[in-house]
Amino acid sequence: MIRVLIVDDEALIRSGFTHILGTADDIEVVDAVSGGDAFDRIVALRPDVVLLDIRMADVDGLTILRRMRELSRPPAVAALTTFGTDEYVDAALRLGAAGYLLKDTKPTHLIHQVRALVTEGSALSGQVTRSIVAKYLDAAATSEPDPRLERLTERERDILVLLAEGRSNGEISSELFLGVGTVKDHVSSIFTKLEVANRVQAALIAERSSLLDGPGRREAR
Repeated sequence: MIRVLIVDDEALIRSGFTHILGTADDIEVVDAVSGGDAFDRIVALRPDVVLLDIRMADVDGLTILRRMRELSRPPAVAALTTFGTDEYVDAALRLGAAGYLLKDTKPTHLIHQVRALVTEGSALSGQVTRSIVAKYLDAAATSEPDPRLERLTERERDILVLLAEGRSNGEISSELFLGVGTVKDHVSSIFTKLEVANRVQAALIAERSSLLDGPGRREAR
């Protein structure tokens, strides 16, 4: 079971998300709380996933994210926002959130993204990955490649490009004719070499280094 904790200061949102996720056989909502109670419940319940509202009246989501960095094994976090242009998304991703979800996400997509947080380490679709990385995290970026990319093998660079496009491990496996386990090993190696914690941060490096738009990229794969 994927154990989920929902943090939002609106009771209607908490109730709605709890109901939606409760329809999945492999997901259990262990609690749904407002910001003031969130950190204590995270410590007590140790959920696998936290869906965290960024803008709350009592305690904002960024404060909770900072406190979660103190935990030895923090849960995977997806920031919840009302609009795709929320200015807090930048800070949330930089503080370690593995992605973000709009509050009007379709029910089936919400369930899929919660699973993706556990299996893929990210809750960003391909379109969202490109737009968020480009708009929020890379406003002052140059086209100069990040020197850490030199640590990657050619195969790891191919996988990084697909990862940055929002592909799942299974999709990368199919496109590159590799076993899923092999892809997972490569992704882990990429994280280590790039000194990042999740797929979003790896995607940022790929995007701001123009790796996704390099000449001949498609032919290289």
